[in-house]
Amino acid sequence: MRKVLGFCDYFVITSAASLRQANAIAQAVIGDLYRDKINPLSKISPLDESGWIAVDFSSVVLHVFHKPVREFYALERLWSDAKKVRIPRYLPSSK
Repeated sequence: MRKVLGFCDYFVITSAASLRQANAIAQAVIGDLYRDKINPLSKISPLDESGWIAVDFSSVVLHVFHKPVREFYALERLWSDAKKVRIPRYLPSSK
């Protein structure tokens, strides 16, 4: 994104089946990164009902969308000049 946008290196864009799931995903990512001493630049409401939660980690901005909202805003099309990087689906390790 840096070459296209200038303020971050990556957008991470994901979808959720419901508003509750979108909040849970955002909170889980924040919690996982917090354990690694990586903190977001702003707070998000755990009761957000907008359908689009953006979490700024400086060089990476996480976008968690409720699926219909993601389809409406279509960030992938809006920023189509940026290089796409696919990451494998996250599978939690069993401990």
